[in-house]
Amino acid sequence: MTDTLSTSQPHPRSDSDEPLLSVRDLTVTFQRAGDEPFVAVDGVSFDLRPGDTLGIVGESGSGKSVTSLAIMGLLPERGVRVTGEVLYNGQDLLKLSPTQMRDRRGAELGMIFQDPLSSLNPVVPIGLQVTEVLERHRGLSRKAAMPLAKEMLDRVGIPDPDRRLKDYPHQLSGGMRQRALIAMALAAEPRVLIADEPTTALDVTIQAQILAVLKDLVEDTGTALIMITHDLGVVAGLVDTVNVMYAGRVVERAARHPLFAEPRHPYTAGLLASIPRLDGSRGERLQPIPGSVADNLPWTSACAFAPRCSQPIDQCRAQTPELVQHDDRALRCFNPMEVTR
Repeated sequence: MTDTLSTSQPHPRSDSDEPLLSVRDLTVTFQRAGDEPFVAVDGVSFDLRPGDTLGIVGESGSGKSVTSLAIMGLLPERGVRVTGEVLYNGQDLLKLSPTQMRDRRGAELGMIFQDPLSSLNPVVPIGLQVTEVLERHRGLSRKAAMPLAKEMLDRVGIPDPDRRLKDYPHQLSGGMRQRALIAMALAAEPRVLIADEPTTALDVTIQAQILAVLKDLVEDTGTALIMITHDLGVVAGLVDTVNVMYAGRVVERAARHPLFAEPRHPYTAGLLASIPRLDGSRGERLQPIPGSVADNLPWTSACAFAPRCSQPIDQCRAQTPELVQHDDRALRCFNPMEVTR
């Protein structure tokens, strides 16, 4: 891999307090005929500046991927209602037409999808899939785009890129397919990149390599990164700030080091306790969070996590907790974990 992941000038890290991407009260509601509306994302807000890395973590079903699809304008129009604001450079993406959004998607907003085998076209060679992005968003001819496609494959660590340009997705390993998706996402040099579980189903060695590619991207180009995952271990060495989501709402937000050192929300503590630790005692048992994501109370009248919480109080089942900013974090909890120091 070379020293840079950009084919032109990097996006500078801004010293301005103005966010590049500002999500305000984003709500996504699914409605099918004859069924009650289901709120998958419920009032999510965050800011992202150039060069920032933001983690959104939580169990499957917490609303992480739906949040990313809403930002990218990739949710279906029928049966889905999206409200709130997604401001990119001050312009609300939710108010753009499908044509206007297509012009920004890929060029200014890139996304790495969760499953590379289903995200890549199985009957089109990898090289043509990368050059398509360059032709569409950078106005290059097929002939001019092919050398850049080769360079992109090389820069994300795919060996023998000349040969891989002609290969089909099924001829690549899982790790190489994921790298090809990263190459496609980076080809047009987006200013914001969303990585939706990019290391799912990959072995730990390939996971580390993929995360290294993304870390180099942020450091070398100033691209703002949103990392979506269910695994707090994946974001441990990558992100600056972590948003912990449960049942569609952010329940805790903090910088990476304070959050890992001292989680305050019982859900965050449960996520951390359920993953193996290298510094743990030999034979130490993991502590899974009891129940499932379906064991929720409605946010409108209670804390949704109360049925699974390790230390609920009566107030948790009777009132809705608000997201309150404390010294170093935002927290949505009536009975947070005690500070140990």
